Amino acid sequence: MIRIANLTRRFGTNVAVDHISLEISKGEIFGLVGPDGAGKTTTLRMICGLIEITEGRAEIDGLDVSRSLDPVKDRIGYMAQRFGLYPDLTVEENMYFYSDLFGVYGDKRDKLMSELLDTTRMAQFRRRPAGKLSGGMKQKLALMCTLLHFPKVLILDEPTNGVDPVSRRDFWDILYALAKDGMTIFVTTAYLDEAERCGRVGLMHKGRLICVDTPVALKALVEPYSRKVEAPDLREARVLLNRRPEVLSAEPAGAALHVYLKQPEFDNASLPREVNLAPLNPSLEDVFIAMVRAEECGARFSHC
Repeated sequence: MIRIANLTRRFGTNVAVDHISLEISKGEIFGLVGPDGAGKTTTLRMICGLIEITEGRAEIDGLDVSRSLDPVKDRIGYMAQRFGLYPDLTVEENMYFYSDLFGVYGDKRDKLMSELLDTTRMAQFRRRPAGKLSGGMKQKLALMCTLLHFPKVLILDEPTNGVDPVSRRDFWDILYALAKDGMTIFVTTAYLDEAERCGRVGLMHKGRLICVDTPVALKALVEPYSRKVEAPDLREARVLLNRRPEVLSAEPAGAALHVYLKQPEFDNASLPREVNLAPLNPSLEDVFIAMVRAEECGARFSHC
């Protein structure tokens, strides 16, 4: 449903997105994860046709974004980071306005609005001004307005940023239901626990797509290169470990250190007796940190 090949965007001499390639299937929830400035939003905007592609190609449902923009717009729903609705209009009025823009009228509109309001549990707030909604409710309203023209592809740029945990869970329940009905969802997120909810995850750093796989596969890939370290003086242990040439990085993690290695083997015989190493079951956060550190020093994990 989404196919990009060597997608590149330059702003002068700055390469914001650097020759990334990716395919996303119908009904898939794909998550793009990366720090601020990694190029996630620029990638989404090129896919939506909001900014020009410097090099490469993007397709939605078999249509070239650069050549068939109007048909592509009919097939996608794009939800930006910032709340872009009208705060003085009510929930219902905002939905009416956007349905008019999309050319959805009459019984079809009323039926869809009713279903969306019920699904998001927003029916009781339909006459509340959008500016007086909570953060989570605003995001639900933005999502409803994005869905009013039955898009095949839903593109979301950090949709739950700053939203409370309960609203985030509700939001993801809605996304799961949409994907189950066959909608393709491409989402960027700053929350790695949310990335675990995606079918596949792409890790992006400095405009490059470092690795793409399922969360389970990514964690299995990094696990042999990961260790948990406990020591009386974690600061001293961290300095000691970061001096070792086989160590990518030793990072604080609560009452321990998480250590990422350049190879699975690690000789701990030379370490002080009080520095204890144990296997680590990595989280997706560990995966991301390890891969970024590897990228920075020119190392690579097996199939990435």
